[in-house]
Amino acid sequence: MDLNGAAAIISGGASGLGEATARELAGAGATVVVADLNAERGKAIADELGGLFVQTDVADESSVQAAVDAAVATGKPLRAVVNSAGIGWAARTVARDGSPHDLASYRKVIDINLIGTFNLMRIGAAAMARTEPVDADGQRGVVVNTASVAGIEGQTGQVAYSASKGGIIGMTLPAARDLAAVGVRVLTICPGIIDTPIYGSGPEAEAFKAKLSAPVPFPKRMGRASEFGHLVRALVENDYMNGEVIRFDGGIRFQPK
Repeated sequence: MDLNGAAAIISGGASGLGEATARELAGAGATVVVADLNAERGKAIADELGGLFVQTDVADESSVQAAVDAAVATGKPLRAVVNSAGIGWAARTVARDGSPHDLASYRKVIDINLIGTFNLMRIGAAAMARTEPVDADGQRGVVVNTASVAGIEGQTGQVAYSASKGGIIGMTLPAARDLAAVGVRVLTICPGIIDTPIYGSGPEAEAFKAKLSAPVPFPKRMGRASEFGHLVRALVENDYMNGEVIRFDGGIRFQPK
């Protein structure tokens, strides 16, 4: 899939993995739609990249539809949808004091991470289905979802987060099979420990990141957001990649804690 002259939507595109992806796809010639709640940062990035910003709550149907409509309104065919919006959460199913996991918090994580991913995937794919195929295979677009290795090897206190990311992993193949009929591929990336602004800066943050990356076999460091963006582009551009879940983790395997 050639991104030059196409439109691409990146949820969570105002920071971290989403921002890196927006920069990578813009560098490939795509008009990027930064779909994020952070208006100030999102607009600044979109302006810098020659794209546009749409304030987007991925769990809200009308909000996602507005982002997709904005991508279509660029006049460029929508060819890529990248789901990278999400939140983290840490709580045990039953806390040490005997209290159960808060249900509202669990629902919020599922709503944003899992429902939000499905929301943009389905609405974005429907818009892609209305475009003209780009090749003899009938290809029209690509959806790349962001899960996590925590969806495979969830650690203590990650029950909500792991459930949301495991759900994304679980819907990859059936979604790819569903969308084959309209020429849309579906892929999911499972990042491990990636260096993003969420960890902060300074000596304490660097010491904490060094501890986190210690179990990574090779290379012995955290992943870079730019490497994630590069992987997204490679998957979009490789036309035979479909229905796959790809670990992006330096070979790490999470232990219980």
